[in-house]
Amino acid sequence: MQLRPIQSTDDQQIKTIIQQALADYQLNLPGTAYFDPQLDHLAEYYAQLPDSQYWVLVDATGKVAGGAGVGVFNAAKGIAELQKLYIAPEFRGRGLAHQLMQQTLGFAQQHYQQLYLETFAVLQAANQLYHRYGFRQLSAPLAGSEHSACDTWYVRELTD
Repeated sequence: MQLRPIQSTDDQQIKTIIQQALADYQLNLPGTAYFDPQLDHLAEYYAQLPDSQYWVLVDATGKVAGGAGVGVFNAAKGIAELQKLYIAPEFRGRGLAHQLMQQTLGFAQQHYQQLYLETFAVLQAANQLYHRYGFRQLSAPLAGSEHSACDTWYVRELTD
């Protein structure tokens, strides 16, 4: 599996992975990543953001297995957001989310003091992953949240 920054040729595959994962849990709702306007052009979107990046895992045939990104959430407070961490169903259970988590945390630590994320309680495997990597659950979203449908929020300190 190759881990690399997203390219425009990956956009459609990762969009499909994200939207299918949300639809599988009946989370294809307004206020979720399902309807993010940048989904059609993620490579271009992240290329334009300062201190932001999106990575994909690609198998030997060029098929995108999943992806995750880090984007600025509140630059003045040094807060980044872990964004769109999704793995295609046929690639789950292979430790790929751990690879993406390590990549995003390493990048975020170079640029930010905290890493925030928004998710759903029903996504149990994802929530277990966040706990394992030291994220602390919050009782409400941080101010400036764009995904109003999410019901679970986490933050992780990036400095010792």
